Amino acid sequence: MLSSTRGRPIADRLPLLLLGSFVLLALIGPWVTPFDPLATDAARALSPPSARNWFGTDHVGRDVFSRTIAAARVDLGIAAAAVLLAAVPGTLLGAAAGFHGGWADGLLGRVSEVMLAIPLFLLAMAVAAVMGPSVSSLILATALVNLPFYMRLSRTEAARRRSAPYVEAARIGGSGEGRILRLLLLPEILPVVAVQSSVNLGWAMMNAAGLSFLGLGIRPPTPEWGLMVAEGARFVASGAWWVAAFPGLALMLAILGCNLSGDRLREWLALRGRE
Repeated sequence: MLSSTRGRPIADRLPLLLLGSFVLLALIGPWVTPFDPLATDAARALSPPSARNWFGTDHVGRDVFSRTIAAARVDLGIAAAAVLLAAVPGTLLGAAAGFHGGWADGLLGRVSEVMLAIPLFLLAMAVAAVMGPSVSSLILATALVNLPFYMRLSRTEAARRRSAPYVEAARIGGSGEGRILRLLLLPEILPVVAVQSSVNLGWAMMNAAGLSFLGLGIRPPTPEWGLMVAEGARFVASGAWWVAAFPGLALMLAILGCNLSGDRLREWLALRGRE
């Protein structure tokens, strides 16, 4: 009983530690990689994991460990930029529409429903295909498919609170609609948006990796987890499993860290709301 009580706080922190580890790698990765992620060595092509190359080498002799670490900055950077680009306008538009109601609220609701009715990855593929493979198209495509989540979430939260007693008291006290939205409603909506952002960060990484896997995102030789899996998949049948396995594992753990961190944040907010 005592051991489980002591262990629980550590278990609760594991998701944040996992996500934090990838964030740290993204920040310091270029300075801790043992080899240049772009340097090739034909003589060591498809070498298995060893003391020299912990994750082995790929088909042109590049160190998979160094490329996996370097890819953390690329994937997390794209995902974070896409989530931010979706969360800020999506939250502001949704909160304003939900608070004021009327035709704008109805229009935004219909737009969100239509966007969410379309398979989101197909929509991202279409946007990326039109814009061409690049970092900017990857960010915009991923942001676009994340946008309706924030519009719908903030719209619902604002509509639920627009007739709350403290909002009515602020109106009676002479506060304008914009002031009430900015100072009273948005601070209450933002924690819910933070939970959504944590989950969407993992989805954005998976979306970006999927587009790169299909040739619609990052272009070689830039290290990116989805692209590395695509390049390595060709050699799995010949026994060089490590080329695709390690970047795929890194992607899976990063997404898991985002999802579990979102769950922990949601639980913390629920406990805080009951206090």
